[in-house]
Amino acid sequence: MTLHVRRSWARVGAAAVALLGVGAVFAAQPTPGGMNLQPSASPIMTEIHWFHSAILLPIITAVSLFVLALLAYCVLRFNGKANPVPSKTTHHTGLEVAWTVVPIIILIVIAIPSFQLLYRQETLPRIDMTVKAIGSSWRWTYSYPDHGNFEFRSDMLREEGGERLRVAQQMGRTPEEMPRLLAVDNEMVVPVNKNIRVIVTSTDVIHAWTVPAFGVKVDAVPGRLNELWFRAERPGIYYGQCSELCGRDHAYMPIAVRVVSEQDFTAWVEDARRRFAAVLSPNLIASADIAR
Repeated sequence: MTLHVRRSWARVGAAAVALLGVGAVFAAQPTPGGMNLQPSASPIMTEIHWFHSAILLPIITAVSLFVLALLAYCVLRFNGKANPVPSKTTHHTGLEVAWTVVPIIILIVIAIPSFQLLYRQETLPRIDMTVKAIGSSWRWTYSYPDHGNFEFRSDMLREEGGERLRVAQQMGRTPEEMPRLLAVDNEMVVPVNKNIRVIVTSTDVIHAWTVPAFGVKVDAVPGRLNELWFRAERPGIYYGQCSELCGRDHAYMPIAVRVVSEQDFTAWVEDARRRFAAVLSPNLIASADIAR
């Protein structure tokens, strides 16, 4: 399928999501009983949805049904009662060629669009702003080098002492809008429809910065810089979690990205410069303890 057709499918999918009301402000999070991918909030995730639904799922379904049919045929056709004298055939040239060639064709059909998708995921477009995400046990620290070089820590809101409910009330949100094990005290804030580069590293062990709605995941490795990019297409709060087993409190290291309008982002930056002002190390790998 050509790139033009694929992007057309992606636009149709995004329009369908919008018409259904999916991807509202607080929808990009795990839901009880959920079985599918999270709603898309970026062009890359829209293409991931298309690749999953239009290519992988039909192929996997067809292969599974074919294998099930073969098993049923073998059970019914070659059991001892229906076939008392078994065949002594050991080879069939046509069959051996088929079960070698057909999987190769299937893999090629899967590989071509998957390589194209991987290329677009890893190739950075023109970047509008950069954010540094520094993982440490067990929280994230965010730094904004393009907007005054301030940084702040992002910790999960605990249930103990009613912290999550208290903060939700202070922020004018319902408890459902501050989900358990995902809500944080300081969200990473970015403007809508801007290409955001996230430079990811760690101060101790390997973590992973992951936001499913954006279709992004990269390891945070001590002493190394990794990067990813995304463009959020709708305002809202999008949740993720550390996706590497990083120790005792791995399950309590959520990621929350708040996407706002450009005007609201400018106002937030002015306020954040005052609240999170700090003298930073000139090194790109900053210590997460600076904001302590």
